[in-house]
Amino acid sequence: MKKAEANPKANRNILYVAYGAALLFGALILYFVFFMTVDRESVINNSYNSARLNSLSQWVVRGEIVSADGQVLARTDIDGEGNETRVYPYGDLFAHVVGYSGQGKTGLESLTNYYLLNSHVNLAQKVGAELSGSKTQGDRVITSLNTTLQQTAYDALGDRNGAVIAMEPDTGKILAMASKPGFDPNTVAEDWDQLISQDNTSGQLLNRATQGLYPPGSAFKIVMALEYMREHPEDYLDYTFDCSGIYTNEGNVIQCYHRTAHGVQNLTQAFANSCNGAFANLGLLLDKDRLRELAESLLFNQPLPLSLEYSQSSYRLESTDPLWEVLQTSIGQGETQVTPMHTALITSAIANGGTLMQPYLADRVESADGKTVKKFVPQAYSSLMTAEESAALTSLMEAVVTEGTGSALRTDVYTAAGKTGSAEFDKTKESHAWFTGFAPIESPEIVVTVIVEEGGSGGQTAAPIARALMDAYFSG
Repeated sequence: MKKAEANPKANRNILYVAYGAALLFGALILYFVFFMTVDRESVINNSYNSARLNSLSQWVVRGEIVSADGQVLARTDIDGEGNETRVYPYGDLFAHVVGYSGQGKTGLESLTNYYLLNSHVNLAQKVGAELSGSKTQGDRVITSLNTTLQQTAYDALGDRNGAVIAMEPDTGKILAMASKPGFDPNTVAEDWDQLISQDNTSGQLLNRATQGLYPPGSAFKIVMALEYMREHPEDYLDYTFDCSGIYTNEGNVIQCYHRTAHGVQNLTQAFANSCNGAFANLGLLLDKDRLRELAESLLFNQPLPLSLEYSQSSYRLESTDPLWEVLQTSIGQGETQVTPMHTALITSAIANGGTLMQPYLADRVESADGKTVKKFVPQAYSSLMTAEESAALTSLMEAVVTEGTGSALRTDVYTAAGKTGSAEFDKTKESHAWFTGFAPIESPEIVVTVIVEEGGSGGQTAAPIARALMDAYFSG
């Protein structure tokens, strides 16, 4: 009987299938390892996986959220019948950043949901809870938030709407995040219909720090100055403009604040005095395509490295747009919109030598008995500019404080740099007031960004709020 001959082509096909199966199996193993070591928590904590997370609450009492200085910002109380109530001791003070749990979840209640519903108490406690039929205590999240700075921001805003953010530029830690008007997270369920009613136009649930979109006003002159530096690296300080208080070009009129005539201004003086005429004129000298590229490299029209819910800032100017749009965009008006958080991130990059650190709110996770379960560490996100550019912008921002519109920050206790802004949004209403800056200049420790809705002058309204936070920070 004749022996069957091997088919080389068939053997090759079998090998290809075997190799393919081995590669797929290897890829599956690699993904499984990645999931278990890197992606597991974010996937489990995803809102689409809420059913599994909610099931954890059958065995675990939701853990505490605690400030960096040891104050409980959220806890779960249990009455004699075993009913659980989520309690927020500070009421509306931390409402937007800590969030609420009940009518869905927001803020840190949402971001750290996975950690709050896990328990790492010791084995004896777990066994005791199981034997008694009770739940184990969930882990607590220690945040980067400081109650003194948060209270200072809240009080400084007073009865005005707006937002205040304080953060460390070299780590990305968010130290304070206040937004007004607010709401009481203890009574969200009872107040829900009123809070979401179409007749309610105050927007208490909106976190203005991350979701509020505003024209940047003169704060955008930071971007304009940086682009001018890039296009004129050798002689940008030689720029001059003679300001009469009113700038006219082809029938288009741009006014300085209160029509102040600044006279002959170089770039540093124009920046310090927030001269609209100078920057409207400067905007005509810039390459519009390059300006757009810079804006987008600074995260306009881009996602932000932020876990909290936020609105995306927008920059719309095209090279073909009419003169009026160019002039308006050059002074932070027109269609440009930005959130306070985004402004704080750009300022942080300037303060940190050009490198933007990933902003974060959770410092570590501890078990109920005080054992550290997880520690969050600072991470660099992106280089937004060179160290030389950040130093040049710092010099301009220092002049704002020492000789310009940011005089409210002048003090012998620390040095400060910043930029004020007054952003028009409705000709029948007062402008929004901006300030963003950092201190001390030699080795920046804190960035503060302020927006006061209808606050008028940034130098008169927003800068004193930033001063209050910096004073509180440096007084310990």
